[in-house]
Amino acid sequence: MTQVTDHGGGVRSIRVPIPDNPLGTTLVHLVDTDLGPVLIDTGWDDPASWDALAAGLTACGVSVAEVHGVVITHHHPDHHGLSGKVREASGAWIAMHALDTAIVRRTRENRPDRWFSYMADKLASSGAPEEHVALLRAARTARLSTGLPAFAPALPDREIVPGELLDLAGRRLRAIWTPGHTPGHVCLHLEETHPAALPGNGRLFSGDHLLPKITPHIGLYEDPDDATVADPLGDYLDALERVGRLNPAEVLPAHQHAFTDAPGRVRELLAHHEDRLTGLLALLSTPLTAWQLAERMEWNRPWDQIPFTSRNIAVSEAEAHVRRLVKLGRAEAVTGSDPVTYVAL
Repeated sequence: MTQVTDHGGGVRSIRVPIPDNPLGTTLVHLVDTDLGPVLIDTGWDDPASWDALAAGLTACGVSVAEVHGVVITHHHPDHHGLSGKVREASGAWIAMHALDTAIVRRTRENRPDRWFSYMADKLASSGAPEEHVALLRAARTARLSTGLPAFAPALPDREIVPGELLDLAGRRLRAIWTPGHTPGHVCLHLEETHPAALPGNGRLFSGDHLLPKITPHIGLYEDPDDATVADPLGDYLDALERVGRLNPAEVLPAHQHAFTDAPGRVRELLAHHEDRLTGLLALLSTPLTAWQLAERMEWNRPWDQIPFTSRNIAVSEAEAHVRRLVKLGRAEAVTGSDPVTYVAL
């Protein structure tokens, strides 16, 4: 697979591998500016990923040391992981939405065992069986971090302000706030004529918000220091509709490949989540915990074949969907249930 793709108009993408992950790669985008190259996302913090990023930049005719800035769509490690190393090598600034920067700051300040304790308690409250929670408690004791986010991500030094143009010399790149996958996820709208004159409004760097063949994970905003009862799925669906109305000529996502017809893809995703909510209502004809819901939902493989870490993600997604149903008045928590069960109204 070609490591570098030239999208025209001073925009290229570099495939940076994600170790031991079915997504395979992160598409790190390189945007030429009058003050030097700017990266959109950086990839996972791993030696092979770093080598791929450096080699990709070389293939584009630049070095890591020449990178002028780094724009991060969201704080997840397959997007933000190498940002610190890029800054160390080049002196580049790093920009991120304030809500995700706050998560990065709290992550840096929290001890790893606090995160383990928080996740173990949360899984127990969702109805996870003790044998599953025990694995996480054992991992905490052993200071294992497999499948968990890095605890020292780079702290950004610039804020991405929704609706405003980023300070990129010679380019018009506007921030579009698209929460859901994370609270501070942003898409970036390149308000310039498409180099191939495709119909539509410029190009959209969509991060994980809009992908051509898969649906991004929409779970709860996991944060041991924030007890806000958010509605991530509602956030995501609202942001999808905004992006659809934007009607970009082409979408440049952070995974898979570039594509056109953003409004069509938005309609598919809206329909997918409505179908999933309808299916959950049928399951909730009898009270179920979030864990029991996740066991019964349709995934890309049977529940008994889903590995430990992926089950945690699945439960978070089930909770986000049932929280959306509660907010819409279509389901409710059963009073006095422990762990909490939910039932359709």
